[in-house]
Amino acid sequence: MKRVAKVAKGGRRFSFLAVVVAGDKNGRVGCGRRKAKEVSDAREKASKSARKDMEKRRIFLYQDRTIHHDVFGSSGASNVILKRCKSGTGIIAGGPMRAIFEMIGIKDIVAKSFGSSNIFNVIDATFNALSMLSTPKSIAEKRDKKISEIFTSV
Repeated sequence: MKRVAKVAKGGRRFSFLAVVVAGDKNGRVGCGRRKAKEVSDAREKASKSARKDMEKRRIFLYQDRTIHHDVFGSSGASNVILKRCKSGTGIIAGGPMRAIFEMIGIKDIVAKSFGSSNIFNVIDATFNALSMLSTPKSIAEKRDKKISEIFTSV
């Protein structure tokens, strides 16, 4: 939640900005940002937007606990690095990244944010990094090979 002001002829007009991350803890996640005159209205509008955004994003997890490989993402002046971890590490991330990982259902990950700490850019950079993830199955389909052939060729 954030209070924003618009300066008008009669003085300042305040409204509230809400940022909401929604997910099913099974690989689907969405983010919504909306403004309204009241806190509850802004939160409700952002939640609805986040649930709608969930339909667009699907993240496939490795062993239902972490990402398949390390990845880098950026948005504006914000940069993030997401690193895969062994079981039992937990979520080592700060700010909005932690909320995103919890909503996706990731249990083990190390993430670091560099550059600008602007919450909107960090969220966008995190989603940018997550969109670059690929699974062995998707790589096998692109190369017209079987999954077992990919692992043996490495």
